[in-house]
Amino acid sequence: MTRLHPVIRSVGDASRGALIGFAEIVPGVSGGTIALLVGVYETLIDGAGHLARGVARTIGDGIRGRGLSLASAHFHSVRWNVVLPIGIGMLLAIVVGAALLAPLLEAYPAGTRAVFAGLIAASLIVPARMVGGRWTPQEILIGLLAAALTFALTGLPRAGEAEPTLLIVAVAAAFAICALVLPGVSGSYVLLIVGMYAPTLAAVNDRNFAYLGTFILGAIVGLGLFVSALQWLLHNRRRITLVIMTGLMLGSLRALWPWQTESGAILPPADDLGPVLLLILAGASVVLGIMAAEAALMKRWMLSPEIIADPEPHVPEPETSASASDGSAQSDAGSIDARE
Repeated sequence: MTRLHPVIRSVGDASRGALIGFAEIVPGVSGGTIALLVGVYETLIDGAGHLARGVARTIGDGIRGRGLSLASAHFHSVRWNVVLPIGIGMLLAIVVGAALLAPLLEAYPAGTRAVFAGLIAASLIVPARMVGGRWTPQEILIGLLAAALTFALTGLPRAGEAEPTLLIVAVAAAFAICALVLPGVSGSYVLLIVGMYAPTLAAVNDRNFAYLGTFILGAIVGLGLFVSALQWLLHNRRRITLVIMTGLMLGSLRALWPWQTESGAILPPADDLGPVLLLILAGASVVLGIMAAEAALMKRWMLSPEIIADPEPHVPEPETSASASDGSAQSDAGSIDARE
């Protein structure tokens, strides 16, 4: 089968990023969940890990005068042809979503939450299927404990809108970005709990670059500290990590219960029970449609396949002779071909 033009595939990957970005605008919806759904979660996690370590190596080795070979190896291990389109799609979706989804949440809170509740409920299929095989009783218990933890987190009272200092902005961003990359935990909801959701949304809409720059810096620090541990777990404790992710996603449905007060307290179903149930089914149908469309597009090479970046990038040995240089070049070419 003939592969499509890279531009067409990049547009498809940017659409994946847009779905992730839109999800991050909605409190209770995890961008990590959507990344799992559209098949780019591990690519993004590994890419973020290489990027964070590359930046750290650039600073540390640059100060010590050790050269930038290790940093360069990490940067080259990032699948930029996939990560960049996804990142652009995310940023555009966040800007557009901040202007469109926020008013929708205020005008139709129950209906909007119902759609996303259906979306998350159907998305549970993804990590549960990735676990593979039948769950053991111990894994079921661990998954339920993870669900209880997220249920308790989303039940915390929400703080009032804050006027944070830039230091607080950076710290909050570091924690929110950890939630972003962890399926089932919403970065927006973390900001909502600490009273920084509305100020952050306003900063996006008002183009407050001082606030946004500080937020991005804090997010980079948090990502560097958190993603390496998560990356190790996915490579070395994959099954139990996916079990926990499934539980976290299940517990996060509490935040998307359609009927709740402004402070997040749960209310019984109202007179609009029928329409809300239909919206939940609509949200679930969207997820199932996305899964079917992604499978079809992957077969036609319109989307990049899920390929995990090399967690330990190859760094060539120093050249000692012409023959050694030739051998190193052949080894590098083999490593590149294996990754490709």
